[in-house]
Amino acid sequence: MSDRERITPAWCRQAKTRSERLAWLTAYDYPTARLLDEGGVPVLLVGDSLGMVVLGFPDTTQVTMEHMSHHVAAVAQAQPRALVVADLPYRSYETPEQAVANARRLIEAGADAVKLEGGQLRVPQVEAIRAEGIEVVGHLGMLPQSVKEEGGYRIKGKTENESAQLRVDASALEAAGVFAIVLELVVPETARAISQSLRIPTIGIGSGGRTCDGDVLVIHDLVGAFPWFTPKFVEPRGDVAAVIREAVEGYRRDGA
Repeated sequence: MSDRERITPAWCRQAKTRSERLAWLTAYDYPTARLLDEGGVPVLLVGDSLGMVVLGFPDTTQVTMEHMSHHVAAVAQAQPRALVVADLPYRSYETPEQAVANARRLIEAGADAVKLEGGQLRVPQVEAIRAEGIEVVGHLGMLPQSVKEEGGYRIKGKTENESAQLRVDASALEAAGVFAIVLELVVPETARAISQSLRIPTIGIGSGGRTCDGDVLVIHDLVGAFPWFTPKFVEPRGDVAAVIREAVEGYRRDGA
Protein backbone atom coordinates (compact mmCIF):
# COMPACT_ATOMS: atom_id res chain seq x y z
CA MET A 1 0.00 0.00 0.00
CA SER A 2 1.35 3.45 -0.94
CA ASP A 3 1.90 6.11 1.69
CA ARG A 4 -1.30 7.98 0.78
CA GLU A 5 -3.53 5.12 -0.28
CA ARG A 6 -6.56 5.13 2.01
CA ILE A 7 -6.94 2.54 4.74
CA THR A 8 -10.08 0.45 4.18
CA PRO A 9 -12.14 -2.05 6.20
CA ALA A 10 -10.74 -4.77 3.93
CA TRP A 11 -7.22 -3.68 4.90
CA CYS A 12 -8.18 -3.99 8.57
CA ARG A 13 -9.56 -7.48 8.04
CA GLN A 14 -6.44 -8.51 6.15
CA ALA A 15 -4.25 -7.17 8.95
CA LYS A 16 -5.52 -10.00 11.12
CA THR A 17 -4.45 -12.61 8.58
CA ARG A 18 -1.04 -10.93 8.46
CA SER A 19 -0.87 -10.97 12.29
CA GLU A 20 -0.39 -7.21 12.10
CA ARG A 21 -1.55 -5.46 15.25
CA LEU A 22 -3.90 -2.53 14.84
CA ALA A 23 -3.35 0.62 16.91
CA TRP A 24 -6.47 2.79 16.82
CA LEU A 25 -6.82 6.20 18.48
CA THR A 26 -9.68 8.63 18.98
CA ALA A 27 -9.70 12.02 17.27
CA TYR A 28 -12.23 14.79 17.63
CA ASP A 29 -10.79 17.74 15.68
CA TYR A 30 -8.80 18.73 12.61
CA PRO A 31 -5.30 19.27 14.10
CA THR A 32 -5.40 16.09 16.16
CA ALA A 33 -6.57 14.09 13.16
CA ARG A 34 -3.68 15.48 11.09
CA LEU A 35 -1.11 14.71 13.77
CA LEU A 36 -2.35 11.16 14.35
CA ASP A 37 -2.51 10.52 10.62
CA GLU A 38 1.05 11.77 10.21
CA GLY A 39 1.98 9.35 12.99
CA GLY A 40 0.66 6.45 10.92
CA VAL A 41 -2.43 5.55 12.94
CA PRO A 42 -4.59 3.40 10.60
CA VAL A 43 -7.98 4.11 12.18
CA LEU A 44 -9.29 7.32 13.75
CA LEU A 45 -12.32 6.79 15.96
CA VAL A 46 -14.51 9.81 16.45
CA GLY A 47 -15.85 8.39 19.67
CA ASP A 48 -18.72 9.58 21.80
CA SER A 49 -16.05 9.72 24.50
CA LEU A 50 -15.81 13.31 23.27
CA GLY A 51 -18.68 13.88 25.66
CA MET A 52 -16.28 13.63 28.60
CA VAL A 53 -12.89 14.73 27.28
CA VAL A 54 -14.08 17.54 25.00
CA LEU A 55 -17.52 18.65 26.20
CA GLY A 56 -17.19 17.99 29.94
CA PHE A 57 -20.20 15.68 30.31
CA PRO A 58 -20.18 13.01 33.06
CA ASP A 59 -20.69 10.19 30.54
CA THR A 60 -21.54 9.53 26.89
CA THR A 61 -25.32 9.57 27.23
CA GLN A 62 -25.61 13.32 26.64
CA VAL A 63 -23.82 13.19 23.29
CA THR A 64 -26.14 13.91 20.36
CA MET A 65 -26.09 13.36 16.63
CA GLU A 66 -25.39 17.07 16.23
CA HIS A 67 -22.28 16.72 18.40
CA MET A 68 -21.09 13.68 16.48
CA SER A 69 -21.71 15.15 13.04
CA HIS A 70 -19.84 18.33 14.00
CA HIS A 71 -16.75 16.49 15.22
CA VAL A 72 -16.76 13.96 12.37
CA ALA A 73 -16.73 16.85 9.90
CA ALA A 74 -13.78 18.44 11.71
CA VAL A 75 -11.77 15.19 11.58
CA ALA A 76 -12.68 14.61 7.93
CA GLN A 77 -11.31 18.07 7.06
CA ALA A 78 -7.84 16.62 7.66
CA GLN A 79 -8.38 14.30 4.67
CA PRO A 80 -6.54 11.51 6.50
CA ARG A 81 -5.16 8.36 4.99
CA ALA A 82 -6.61 6.67 8.07
CA LEU A 83 -10.07 5.15 8.11
CA VAL A 84 -12.52 7.39 9.99
CA VAL A 85 -14.98 5.50 12.20
CA ALA A 86 -17.75 7.40 13.99
CA ASP A 87 -19.82 6.36 16.98
CA LEU A 88 -23.58 6.32 16.65
CA PRO A 89 -24.52 8.10 19.90
CA TYR A 90 -26.92 7.15 22.67
CA ARG A 91 -30.38 6.13 21.46
CA SER A 92 -29.63 7.04 17.85
CA TYR A 93 -30.12 3.47 16.59
CA GLU A 94 -33.13 2.11 18.48
CA THR A 95 -34.67 0.74 15.27
CA PRO A 96 -33.12 -0.38 11.98
CA GLU A 97 -34.70 2.60 10.23
CA GLN A 98 -33.30 5.08 12.74
CA ALA A 99 -29.92 3.37 12.61
CA VAL A 100 -29.75 3.70 8.83
CA ALA A 101 -30.84 7.36 8.84
CA ASN A 102 -28.25 8.34 11.44
CA ALA A 103 -25.50 6.23 9.91
CA ARG A 104 -26.09 8.09 6.65
CA ARG A 105 -25.75 11.42 8.50
CA LEU A 106 -22.34 10.43 9.85
CA ILE A 107 -21.18 9.19 6.45
CA GLU A 108 -22.35 12.45 4.88
CA ALA A 109 -20.36 14.33 7.54
CA GLY A 110 -17.22 12.49 6.43
CA ALA A 111 -17.03 9.16 8.26
CA ASP A 112 -16.00 6.00 6.43
CA ALA A 113 -17.81 3.68 8.85
CA VAL A 114 -19.95 3.76 11.99
CA LYS A 115 -19.76 1.96 15.32
CA LEU A 116 -22.60 0.86 17.56
CA GLU A 117 -22.85 -0.91 20.91
CA GLY A 118 -24.51 -4.26 21.62
CA GLY A 119 -24.64 -7.86 20.46
CA GLN A 120 -27.41 -10.10 19.15
CA LEU A 121 -30.11 -7.53 19.83
CA ARG A 122 -28.38 -5.10 17.47
CA VAL A 123 -28.10 -7.51 14.54
CA PRO A 124 -31.15 -6.04 12.74
CA GLN A 125 -29.58 -2.59 12.92
CA VAL A 126 -26.21 -3.86 11.69
CA GLU A 127 -27.82 -5.73 8.80
CA ALA A 128 -29.89 -2.70 7.81
CA ILE A 129 -26.86 -0.40 7.81
CA ARG A 130 -24.78 -2.92 5.85
CA ALA A 131 -27.61 -3.27 3.31
CA GLU A 132 -27.05 0.42 2.56
CA GLY A 133 -23.39 -0.26 1.81
CA ILE A 134 -22.18 1.40 5.02
CA GLU A 135 -19.40 -0.32 6.96
CA VAL A 136 -19.93 -1.11 10.66
CA VAL A 137 -17.80 -1.77 13.73
CA GLY A 138 -19.33 -3.61 16.69
CA HIS A 139 -18.75 -2.95 20.40
CA LEU A 140 -19.11 -5.56 23.15
CA GLY A 141 -18.22 -5.87 26.82
CA MET A 142 -18.70 -2.78 28.91
CA LEU A 143 -21.06 -0.54 26.97
CA PRO A 144 -20.57 3.13 27.95
CA GLN A 145 -24.01 4.10 26.64
CA SER A 146 -25.56 1.67 29.16
CA VAL A 147 -23.67 3.03 32.18
CA LYS A 148 -26.80 4.45 33.82
CA GLU A 149 -28.79 1.25 33.42
CA GLU A 150 -25.89 -0.81 34.79
CA GLY A 151 -25.09 1.58 37.61
CA GLY A 152 -21.47 2.13 36.64
CA TYR A 153 -18.59 0.64 34.70
CA ARG A 154 -17.71 -2.99 35.36
CA ILE A 155 -15.55 -5.68 33.81
CA LYS A 156 -17.46 -8.17 31.65
CA GLY A 157 -16.98 -11.88 31.01
CA LYS A 158 -16.20 -12.89 34.59
CA THR A 159 -18.76 -15.71 34.74
CA GLU A 160 -19.06 -18.62 32.32
CA ASN A 161 -22.56 -17.51 31.31
CA GLU A 162 -21.41 -13.96 30.66
CA SER A 163 -18.37 -15.16 28.74
CA ALA A 164 -20.51 -17.52 26.66
CA GLN A 165 -22.96 -14.74 25.82
CA LEU A 166 -20.13 -12.47 24.70
CA ARG A 167 -18.87 -15.19 22.37
CA VAL A 168 -22.37 -15.65 20.95
CA ASP A 169 -22.75 -11.90 20.50
CA ALA A 170 -19.39 -11.62 18.74
CA SER A 171 -20.26 -14.42 16.34
CA ALA A 172 -23.64 -12.84 15.60
CA LEU A 173 -22.06 -9.47 14.84
CA GLU A 174 -19.49 -11.06 12.55
CA ALA A 175 -22.25 -12.91 10.68
CA ALA A 176 -24.22 -9.65 10.38
CA GLY A 177 -21.29 -8.02 8.57
CA VAL A 178 -19.22 -5.93 10.97
CA PHE A 179 -15.55 -5.67 9.94
CA ALA A 180 -14.17 -5.33 13.48
CA ILE A 181 -15.36 -5.53 17.08
CA VAL A 182 -14.23 -3.38 20.01
CA LEU A 183 -13.99 -5.35 23.26
CA GLU A 184 -14.11 -2.98 26.24
CA LEU A 185 -13.26 -4.09 29.78
CA VAL A 186 -13.57 -7.78 28.94
CA VAL A 187 -11.60 -10.23 31.09
CA PRO A 188 -8.44 -11.23 29.19
CA GLU A 189 -9.30 -14.95 28.91
CA THR A 190 -12.66 -14.16 27.31
CA ALA A 191 -11.20 -11.47 25.06
CA ARG A 192 -8.55 -13.91 23.84
CA ALA A 193 -11.14 -16.65 23.20
CA ILE A 194 -13.32 -14.28 21.20
CA SER A 195 -10.36 -13.00 19.19
CA GLN A 196 -9.27 -16.52 18.30
CA SER A 197 -12.79 -17.52 17.24
CA LEU A 198 -13.34 -14.70 14.73
CA ARG A 199 -12.04 -14.01 11.23
CA ILE A 200 -12.38 -10.25 11.79
CA PRO A 201 -10.11 -8.23 14.08
CA THR A 202 -10.93 -7.47 17.69
CA ILE A 203 -9.85 -4.14 19.15
CA GLY A 204 -9.34 -4.12 22.90
CA ILE A 205 -9.65 -1.34 25.42
CA GLY A 206 -8.94 -2.33 28.99
CA SER A 207 -9.21 -6.01 28.06
CA GLY A 208 -5.67 -7.13 28.89
CA GLY A 209 -2.42 -6.82 27.02
CA ARG A 210 -2.33 -8.33 23.52
CA THR A 211 -5.44 -10.46 24.02
CA CYS A 212 -7.05 -8.80 21.00
CA ASP A 213 -5.85 -8.11 17.47
CA GLY A 214 -5.29 -4.46 18.30
CA ASP A 215 -6.10 -1.73 20.77
CA VAL A 216 -7.86 1.62 20.88
CA LEU A 217 -7.21 4.45 23.31
CA VAL A 218 -8.68 7.88 23.89
CA ILE A 219 -5.98 10.26 22.64
CA HIS A 220 -6.30 12.46 25.74
CA ASP A 221 -5.47 9.43 27.92
CA LEU A 222 -2.48 8.47 25.80
CA VAL A 223 -0.83 11.90 25.84
CA GLY A 224 -1.90 13.07 29.30
CA ALA A 225 -4.20 15.82 28.06
CA PHE A 226 -7.01 15.09 30.55
CA PRO A 227 -5.21 14.94 33.92
CA TRP A 228 -8.35 14.93 36.06
CA PHE A 229 -9.00 11.27 35.28
CA THR A 230 -6.90 8.53 33.69
CA PRO A 231 -8.25 4.96 33.37
CA LYS A 232 -6.32 2.38 35.39
CA PHE A 233 -5.40 0.40 32.27
CA VAL A 234 -3.73 3.37 30.53
CA GLU A 235 -0.04 4.24 30.75
CA PRO A 236 0.21 7.82 29.43
CA ARG A 237 3.07 8.38 26.98
CA GLY A 238 3.14 12.12 27.43
CA ASP A 239 2.13 14.95 29.75
CA VAL A 240 0.47 17.46 27.50
CA ALA A 241 -1.38 19.01 30.44
CA ALA A 242 1.91 19.93 32.12
CA VAL A 243 3.28 21.41 28.87
CA ILE A 244 0.17 23.59 28.46
CA ARG A 245 0.26 24.76 32.07
CA GLU A 246 3.95 25.61 31.82
CA ALA A 247 3.46 27.54 28.59
CA VAL A 248 0.49 29.48 29.97
CA GLU A 249 2.23 30.27 33.26
CA GLY A 250 5.30 31.50 31.38
CA TYR A 251 3.19 33.63 29.08
CA ARG A 252 1.37 35.18 32.04
CA ARG A 253 4.52 35.62 34.08
CA ASP A 254 6.34 37.39 31.24
CA GLY A 255 3.40 39.73 30.71
CA ALA A 256 2.83 38.36 27.20
